[in-house]
This record gives sequence, structure tokens and C-alpha cells, in this order.
Amino acid sequence: MSASSIEVDDLDSSGRGVGRSEGKVVFIAGALPGEEVLFRRIRRSRNFDEAVVERLLSASADRVEPRCPYYARCGGCTLQHLSYDAQIRYKERQLLTALRKIGGVTPTELLPPLTGEPWRYRRKARFGARHVPRKGEVLVGFRERQPRRITDMNDCEILADPLGAVIAPLRKLIGGLDAFARIPQIEAATGEGESLLVIRHLDPLSLEDIEAVDAFAAERGIGIWLQPAGPASAVGRPSAAERLEYSLARPPRESGEAKSRAIDAEDLPEEETSLRFRFSPLDFTQVNAEVNRALVQRVRRMVRPRSNSRILDAFCGIGNFSLPLAAEGAQVTGLEFGSAMVARAKENAAANHLSVVFEEADLENAEAVRQWLGRGWDAIVLDPPRAGAAMVVEHIDLASPERIVYVSCNPGTLARDAARLQAQGYLLHRVGIADMFAHTSHIEAVAEFLPLKKPSESKAKR
Repeated sequence: MSASSIEVDDLDSSGRGVGRSEGKVVFIAGALPGEEVLFRRIRRSRNFDEAVVERLLSASADRVEPRCPYYARCGGCTLQHLSYDAQIRYKERQLLTALRKIGGVTPTELLPPLTGEPWRYRRKARFGARHVPRKGEVLVGFRERQPRRITDMNDCEILADPLGAVIAPLRKLIGGLDAFARIPQIEAATGEGESLLVIRHLDPLSLEDIEAVDAFAAERGIGIWLQPAGPASAVGRPSAAERLEYSLARPPRESGEAKSRAIDAEDLPEEETSLRFRFSPLDFTQVNAEVNRALVQRVRRMVRPRSNSRILDAFCGIGNFSLPLAAEGAQVTGLEFGSAMVARAKENAAANHLSVVFEEADLENAEAVRQWLGRGWDAIVLDPPRAGAAMVVEHIDLASPERIVYVSCNPGTLARDAARLQAQGYLLHRVGIADMFAHTSHIEAVAEFLPLKKPSESKAKR
């Protein structure tokens, strides 16, 4: 298809430039607002076309040179050509637009963004692996923007150390195994002091392959698990860590409250100044340690836990928000789908000497949701997957909380749920982004909802 010129007006939710040509919207990968570009269509449809930049005719002041040599084809990032400050402005605009257009809601206050170091931050990733006969080698890395291909890469600028630097030697390891063509993916995760790789293999590994894997682990100082089937089948090699770990600051106590806390500082060793979380490399955890710490602090300030206040942490994971709230003396109940995650959360509460109730619950099941919300809560924390928290929001009137704090990884479903909360008498008070995935179009946000009625009036409904 021949190249045509276009003026770019905006960015879409995937980070592509948006313009109009021949009466249709065109989404152009690599283009920025304010630019004029020559573009080449790669896909046509009835209502819009998709395209790529062939040549810049005029460049945006926000355009920068991508730091990664693989950026042009790797699908791991989509915004490295946009300055980091402009990325934050773009994400805030996308969030507010979704809230307004999808939910019909506008926050009273836009909070300052939570940001961290935008390079070498990502502590979890899933690599694809594929033997490419024409190259005579195995590729290991993120999928290309054409998703059937694996990027030919040897490092990654957004992966936390040592995960980026392990890609090149990992390619060599996989390429030398007897099962080189039967290994489709590798999960990579790092914590504080330990890193793990989970190698998915479709056929049993030979004794020689296992010996090679163990030698690689010893040489690189990185643990390896082997996964022959589903996630539950993953087992660590003898030298691999059983769990990874990260820490969060233990909330400071205010004077006069020592005896009302869930635990007195006198019960703790002097060196224990933080909350520590153990997790499996296959568990869901926030991938950006620095931004997660800031996010937890923001959630704490929004929730305002008091001694003995009753807080429900729905979609609680391994206790990332539950434990800091409980450390301030609140009575916290965490709900999660899946016994493995609930067990991990209980382990973390016990290891930190905190009393938290963790239960398994299907929060998409109306009966289960009504049962839990009907117990009444002072505050509710929601941290749902991309699908949102529709069922919990639908029955929120059963709980009548004084405040709702909603951590979202999808502005669209946050907007949908915000509209429903507004219809039930909750004001979107404050919202702000937490830039968990720098250089990508992924938007994480945290929102605080307050009842339009006074808390005493809401409580009277119970």
C-alpha cells in the first residue's frame, strides 16, 4: 500500500496517533499529536484503518529518541518515543476522558501522579520462546507488535536487574537443550535479593537438560522452577528459592495509640521496621516496587484506618493493602478468588504478626457478594482485575461504607463502576494515576469515593 500524509490530532488508549484520511479515522503506530507524517496502511476496516509511520514530515516537541534498540518492533513498550512528562499527561488525559465519556463522572480533585524511576523498574515479566529455523537459534523475549513473532533481543531497558541481562544467556541455554522446540514461555520475577525463572516445557526434560538448567542457575545466581503443565505443576529445583520477597514500610504509630494497634512495637525485633511479603513467581503482584510503595501510602491516607475500624479489602491478593491497614489497628478482612492466594495472604499476615481475616470468595457471584457486603463496613478497598468490580459495586448499598478506595488497572471499567457508584450516592472525590508501567499505554489509577449523605445517615440504613 502506498504512503499518504496525515496530521495527527490525538493519541488513542493504545498510544497510537489518531488522524483522519479519506473520511475515516486512522490509527498510526509511532505518531504523536501535532505531527504531520507519511503513513502506510497495514489494515483496513469499515470504520477505521490501522497504519504505521513511514516518515516524519514535522515532529512534536514531545518526541524523544527511544532508549531501547529493539523498540521499533518489540511489543513490550509503546511510548518510548514520547517524553516521560508527556506520557504522564497523556495518561491523566486518557483517565479523565474515560471517566467523563464512559461514566459521565468528573472528580472533584485530580491528584498528583505517583511516579518512579522509568527504567529498569519491572520486576515481573513473561517471555515467549520460539525456535526459528531460518535463524538457526531460539529467540527469547517479548512478543513483537506482530504478536506471532518473538522479538530478537538480548536485553530489556525496563526490566529490573538482573532480569534484562539474563535474556541473552537464557537464549543460549534454551537453544542448547534437547527440548529446545518444546519450551513456549518463561516467567521471570525478582524480589529483594532473589530472582526466579519458571520454564514451561511441553515434554519431560531429559537428564542432560536438567543438568544444563541446574548449571545455568548456579552460574547466573538465579533460581529456576520447572513447569510441565498448569501453574500448579511448577516446582523449584533444589537450589531455587521457595518464595520471593518484597517489603513495605510499616505505618508509623501516633502517640497514645500503642495499645490500640494490632501489634505493639515491643513485640517486634528491633531490626523489623517493615512489612515483608513473600510471593510465588506465578502470583499476581504489582510489578513496580517504587510506585507500589507510593500507591500503598496513598491508599492508607485515603482509607484513614482507625483503631478497630472495620475494613473490607476486596480482591486482596497476597495482602498488599490489607497488611498495612491492619498494622494501624484496623480490623481487616481480605477476600480473594483462589485458595493459593488466600493461603499466601495468611502466611504473610502470620509472618508479620498481624491479625487479618483472609477468606476465599468469588466476587462475581451475587450471593457471595451480598453475604459479605451485608456485614457492613466502615471502608472498602477494591483492587479488581481489568474486568472491574461490577458485582461488588452493584450491591454496595448493603455495606454503606464511609469511603470506598478503588485501585484500577483499566480506566474503562473504573469509569463504568464510578457511574454506578455515583447513581448510588457516592461522589468521585479524588483520583490520580500511579504509573506502574512506564513507556507503555497501561494506566493504573486510584480513586476515592465518598457518600453524598453524612456517614451517620448511611449507617442508619443498616
